[in-house]
Amino acid sequence: MVHLMYLHGFLSSPFSHKANETAVWMAEHGYSDYFHCPQIPMEPYEAVTEIRLAIDKLHGEPVCFIGSSLGGYFATWAVEEFGGKAVLVNPAVHPYVLINQYVGAQRNYQTGEIHQIDAVFGEHLKTFERTISDPERYWLMVQTGDETLDYREAVQKYAGSAQTVIEGGDHSFQRYGDYLPQIWNFAQGES
Repeated sequence: MVHLMYLHGFLSSPFSHKANETAVWMAEHGYSDYFHCPQIPMEPYEAVTEIRLAIDKLHGEPVCFIGSSLGGYFATWAVEEFGGKAVLVNPAVHPYVLINQYVGAQRNYQTGEIHQIDAVFGEHLKTFERTISDPERYWLMVQTGDETLDYREAVQKYAGSAQTVIEGGDHSFQRYGDYLPQIWNFAQGES
């Protein structure tokens, strides 16, 4: 079976609502051993090191990433570097531009931890931007009511990929849990 690796977003953690929903769904279906959700550090180079370590722990077994927001950006990097597939949930397409709005002290939504964001974060993030080599390895899920990111950027970047574009909603991607059976099937290569 293909493993699912959930990559959480900016100022988030493995305790996020979508990460928890995914973990519960996997446990309910007897797939807990195939679910992974690393704590991704804020600093981009540290983030990709942590993701790389999580991939290494799978010893070459196949993986499908679920990337939410900034996690979608890193999921794209991971697919292009290591292979596999990705389900991208309201993904950040140009986070190295948006990060400038967050320079200074920022509080993690789940843990309360304070992170210092500085101007070089954007430069570091840009080094992990990747061009899509095979659109069929991606499934894009966006909601047009996303108040944080412009969903149209993702629709354009992942042109040719499977796309679920839902009118309304928000950045959290409302009713995400309803899609978990389909996400599992996509990961396993089933329609």
